[in-house]
Amino acid sequence: MNTTKTIQSALISVFDKEGLEPIVRKLHQQNVTIYSTGGTEDFIKNLGIPVVPVEDVTSYPSILGGRVKTLHPKVFGGILNRQDNATDVQQMQEFDIPQIDVVIVDLYPFEKTVSSGASDADIIEKIDIGGISLIRAAAKNFKDTVIIPSVNEYVLFLDIISNNNGQTTLQQRKQFATKAFNVSSHYDSAIFNYFNTNKEEVVLKISETKADVLRYGENPHQKGFFFGDFDKIFTKLHGKELSYNNLLDVDAAVNLMGEFKNDEPTFAILKHNNACGIATRKTMRAAYLDALAGDPTSAFGGVLIANGNIDLATAEEINKLFCEVVIAPSYDENAIDLLQEKKNRIILVQKELSLPETSVRSCLNGILVQDKDLITDGEAHLKTATKTAPSAAEIEDLLFASKICKHTKSNTIVLAKNKQLCASGTGQTSRVDALTQAIHKAVSFEFDLKGAVMASDAFFPFPDCVEIAKNAGIAAVIQPGGSIKDELSINYCNENNVAMVFTGIRHFKH
Repeated sequence: MNTTKTIQSALISVFDKEGLEPIVRKLHQQNVTIYSTGGTEDFIKNLGIPVVPVEDVTSYPSILGGRVKTLHPKVFGGILNRQDNATDVQQMQEFDIPQIDVVIVDLYPFEKTVSSGASDADIIEKIDIGGISLIRAAAKNFKDTVIIPSVNEYVLFLDIISNNNGQTTLQQRKQFATKAFNVSSHYDSAIFNYFNTNKEEVVLKISETKADVLRYGENPHQKGFFFGDFDKIFTKLHGKELSYNNLLDVDAAVNLMGEFKNDEPTFAILKHNNACGIATRKTMRAAYLDALAGDPTSAFGGVLIANGNIDLATAEEINKLFCEVVIAPSYDENAIDLLQEKKNRIILVQKELSLPETSVRSCLNGILVQDKDLITDGEAHLKTATKTAPSAAEIEDLLFASKICKHTKSNTIVLAKNKQLCASGTGQTSRVDALTQAIHKAVSFEFDLKGAVMASDAFFPFPDCVEIAKNAGIAAVIQPGGSIKDELSINYCNENNVAMVFTGIRHFKH
């Protein structure tokens, strides 16, 4: 059975006409009858190429301000008829329905209109009805009909008809049908999500059509892809392609530094999604050096991020370290020149952009969805639980530590002093282990913990942690509170002159 089809007729109705001219000229050259409507019809006429108005086929003009142009049995019959079905062939003749072999559509730009801040009325008018119907009909009948569902497929289609004298194979038509259902499903998801802004319908519709193929996933034997628009968030100035693990660390870095967006110069170094160093100082160079001091061993191969401009003095210090990625909202030109000396070092300029407020991750045979933790502990959240209240300087350090704690894997303990991360215990199965790890790291890097503060991502069920912290020199503690045994920790702090504040907010991060 010969499944190759020669195109003899085409219906063209597109929004984006860029790249359409060579297709129209090629179809005309191959003696294809062209049907069209509205602006597309005018475009083809202006090329000096014959075109049959769809209204000549349907005997109906475009009505309702252009809302109804192609929605007619003679149009959809021409697309949906099965050429090997005797009844369909008989009805095509009976009702004088012209055969349509290819449909070329480019939908109204709904998403672009939404993102432009247009009015509701303008957005509604960009919900394509005829176009989406044409796409689905032609894709359904791919055995006989070719569907070109968007401007993105113009080049491929032109190449096929140019190299094969207007013929298409069944495999090619099915490939275009697959692309068509991708376009239609994405389009419908975007419209639904626009209407469902208040989450009246508790459903999950995610559609991402742009994928970057990564070198591999977490490990070389795993495939990896990034679905998203990286260029909306960053301008990449230099370096190799980002890996799966790079992207995870960049995401962690951006979310952490978002907590310090409006603070004095702050620099952070992350490894495996956790901060191994972070400091706030008067200059970016000083912030970097004190962030590096937090754990110069782990900083090797890390992701670096600043909340402000990176100048030459800072770049000179960074250039002494092997690091994978450097992120900042801006750089001095001479700083960029210096940082580019390392061929593979990735240099990113972070743009102003709001990140999604929902997190999504796979779980078992389904998906977990939650609101992101958008609460940043501030002075208004603090309730002094002990007789000894923290000083103003200690409060600053407590809030600094709390921001880091929020973005560190649970169970976690963060130790900080003078707006510098001294150490953290990350991802431990017990809070005592997390604290012990943090103290060990701080001591190994010669931090004096006398007068330092401690942040915990969850409450203390026993007073053991505050006792260990006190013995290490910790002067003040911030934690959510809420344990039925809170009094045990409070009593220990009262007896040992340690200040402790409750926030009432837990910041688990699994």
